[in-house]
Amino acid sequence: MRFGTVARAAGYALTCALSALVLVVSGFSYYVVKNVGEIGGSHAIKSGPSIGAQNILLMGLESRTNWNGNVLPQKILSKLHAGSRRGVLYEGVGGNDTNTLILIHVFAGGQRAVGFSIPRDDLVNFADTIGPQQQGKIDQAYGISMYYREGQLRSSRLSQDQIAFEGNEAGRAAAVATVEKLTGVHIDHFAEVNLDGFYELAKVFGGVEVCLKHAVNDPYSGAHFHKGYQHLDPEQALAFVRQRHGLANGDLDRTHRQQAFIDSIIYQLRHEGVLSSLTKIDQLINVAKQYVITDAGWNLLDFAAQMRSLTGKHLVFHTLPIVGYGTWGDPVQDVNIVNPTQIKAIVHAAFYPPPGASHKHGDKSAPPAPKATVTVLNGTNTPLLAAHVTAALAKAGYPTGKPGNASSPQSATSVRYGAGASASASAIAKLFGVTAVADSSVKPGHVEVLLGTGATVPTVTPSPTPVAIPTLGPQGGAVVPGKYGIPCVD
Repeated sequence: MRFGTVARAAGYALTCALSALVLVVSGFSYYVVKNVGEIGGSHAIKSGPSIGAQNILLMGLESRTNWNGNVLPQKILSKLHAGSRRGVLYEGVGGNDTNTLILIHVFAGGQRAVGFSIPRDDLVNFADTIGPQQQGKIDQAYGISMYYREGQLRSSRLSQDQIAFEGNEAGRAAAVATVEKLTGVHIDHFAEVNLDGFYELAKVFGGVEVCLKHAVNDPYSGAHFHKGYQHLDPEQALAFVRQRHGLANGDLDRTHRQQAFIDSIIYQLRHEGVLSSLTKIDQLINVAKQYVITDAGWNLLDFAAQMRSLTGKHLVFHTLPIVGYGTWGDPVQDVNIVNPTQIKAIVHAAFYPPPGASHKHGDKSAPPAPKATVTVLNGTNTPLLAAHVTAALAKAGYPTGKPGNASSPQSATSVRYGAGASASASAIAKLFGVTAVADSSVKPGHVEVLLGTGATVPTVTPSPTPVAIPTLGPQGGAVVPGKYGIPCVD
């Protein structure tokens, strides 16, 4: 195969991998042009430009069904660890939630891009959903609209395949509109894949190279990996991006896994000869035509042509911050409390920086937050008091750790702090009418609040919305490729 053919074929891999959470490089060849028109097919949104600056939403659907609404075979579900046990499928497990949402801005010229993972448990107001529910976890917008749209069509003469298609279209439109409402930016294109499609794409790539900071053993996702660099086969790769149990920050840490997967695939395509194999390219085309959904107005040829200079070094990933943890709904669900005004400011500053702003390739992080990180522990009998206090402190501008319970009941509230955190600790202590105390067991730059008898949620004055991307707190900092171009994550 001629070099030009290989280089252009790489752009096709971009299209496949986008919906499987992969951004790749390069353009197309005449060899694949005739197949490109069979990828996409959705009219859920009005497409934007395919060249120049654009915003792209990647959606990973946690669905146990195919695009026609049929439950996946048990042999596939067992490989996916997708809600089955002892051969029994639990109905409704996973639903049609968008458990992966990554919003990416490609700058004009295609040489640089920045992305934000949106935690699936963020409590938001929906947009363009069908049905009575107008608020909930952001990952529910898709499934709710899909459910009600299919319900509207049950009495029609449409086939099951047609009903499933219209239901998915309603879900896509709602998911895109809800992300637009939260972030304040217009989405030009989207790419979507379900669990089955992700697994099939991972099979074409032969798995991925990853790096873990700690060994993990999670029976829920099937993630059983040792510490350090290692190669994961396709089934393990799916477990890697799906694991949330056993991680310190749950879904927030899972977003880092998904970002690391993208960096790994980019490196693999660049350095391991995947794109020099005509067989691999054929496989990618066939998988994408069957499993990948994109908006029909996305000219993939034009888009890929401008992406040939993009590498992992020029792609920066962050996770949108939360302000705390809480509960919502009936039945009660754990949710992330977010500040939409802050999120809009962060995304806009990253996507549309003022003229002359510096964009050093190696600059993968934002300036550190000026206040100490505060962790709240509940030493009272009041349920969820630590979560509510954490949310209040976050609104005051403090980066927050995950709330929890004290090791023993506390008769009075106390505030302890590590090196460099005295100013923040003093301000926090005043909210509870106590005096902060230095404690060498508390990490530098951190404050720990132990809630005692009589403690209540303090009244705080919200701080001005920061534009800098928080690097502390449970969402962590940017995912940065390390050795071999692969980042190490939890």
